[in-house]
Amino acid sequence: MAPECVHLDEIEVVTTDKHVCEDCVRIGDTWIHLRLCLTCGHVGCCDSSKNKHARKHYRAIGHPLVRSIEPGEHWVWCYADQVFAAELAV
Repeated sequence: MAPECVHLDEIEVVTTDKHVCEDCVRIGDTWIHLRLCLTCGHVGCCDSSKNKHARKHYRAIGHPLVRSIEPGEHWVWCYADQVFAAELAV
């Protein structure tokens, strides 16, 4: 049986008007793709980006769910359970 995410009830934010990695901007760096924290709305860069700010946010704050905010992508990843948790078409 495949693992399932048990954190979907923690979703509080599903959209953003931010289109930058807030942490990369702060340090003057670049990113590849963006991820939105579905608990607090923090926008960080993906694991393919050298700084991995979305994952660092999870490790520092503990918010487990992120979604891609790349055009046409609607998937949700759970860092805690290490699974694709859902699709959010918003």
